[in-house]
Amino acid sequence: MSKIIAAIALTAFALSCAKAPESASKSANTAAPAASPEAHRETITIAERPQSVKDQMATRGEQDEATPTLTIVEPKEGLTVTSSTVKVKLIISGDLKGYMPQMDPATKMGNHIHVILDNQPYEAYYNLDNEFELRNVIDGEHTLRVFASRPWHESYKNEGSFQMVRFIVKNGGGDASKPTTTNSGSTMASPTPEGKDMQNSTAGAVDPKKPLLTYSRPKGEYKGADSDAIMIDFWLDNAKLKADGGPYRVRCTIDSGQPMYIEKWEPIWLSGWSAGTHSVKLELVDDAGAVVDNGGYNSTTREITVTK
Repeated sequence: MSKIIAAIALTAFALSCAKAPESASKSANTAAPAASPEAHRETITIAERPQSVKDQMATRGEQDEATPTLTIVEPKEGLTVTSSTVKVKLIISGDLKGYMPQMDPATKMGNHIHVILDNQPYEAYYNLDNEFELRNVIDGEHTLRVFASRPWHESYKNEGSFQMVRFIVKNGGGDASKPTTTNSGSTMASPTPEGKDMQNSTAGAVDPKKPLLTYSRPKGEYKGADSDAIMIDFWLDNAKLKADGGPYRVRCTIDSGQPMYIEKWEPIWLSGWSAGTHSVKLELVDDAGAVVDNGGYNSTTREITVTK
């Protein structure tokens, strides 16, 4: 997105916000000033895709035009697991154009799968030849969501990339006082602090036939140049945004600032972050600005840390 387009988008949002905060924006992606949780204030604005990401894309051939399709082999839909360790096995197919999850030993980056237990922050899964383990999963109903991602965590948005199953853990012996963690072998990403701190939860109310927003990015800590422009990305199932011919918008709120509305399903980058901790809330909303309910998952807030 060019600077000119970004400027037009920001102006359009400012005018619409002055009339009615909940009114539909005129552009696909719009942003407004956001306040930090501290005494000082900052201005979050739309930025171009970072040059570092453009450089990565230039070396990937046709991979970014791939249409990866995932199949969840384990756990199966409705499965009852009698262990607090839940094994995840995936198969990838489709028009891959060279795309394959794997970690570069030197950079610790690469194509990967985002694995989400219930509505916790995702874990990155790099080696599909080995099973992925969700450990210390407490008894109850749970939801597993997975989708394909690029090295910089931008999701593939083709049909088939996203998959979801619901399963039950019974008499598994999981300790609810401890966080759910994932295995971190040499070919898989180590859990981030967010992953280690995820709260135990259940997900029995999620309806796979209803609109569902899956929060993906931002996540974790952003240091130095990586904090100049931070990506907002998510996965939509059973829903279309306004610019894509549907009735919905994604409302993004940074800290306690004015919300911005995303009307086209594509990642956006935001700049103007101050050092410190920030909250990012993503919500799937209807024309009236009401959150579209689906098990409580269509309104998700994460905290990130920016280090300058």
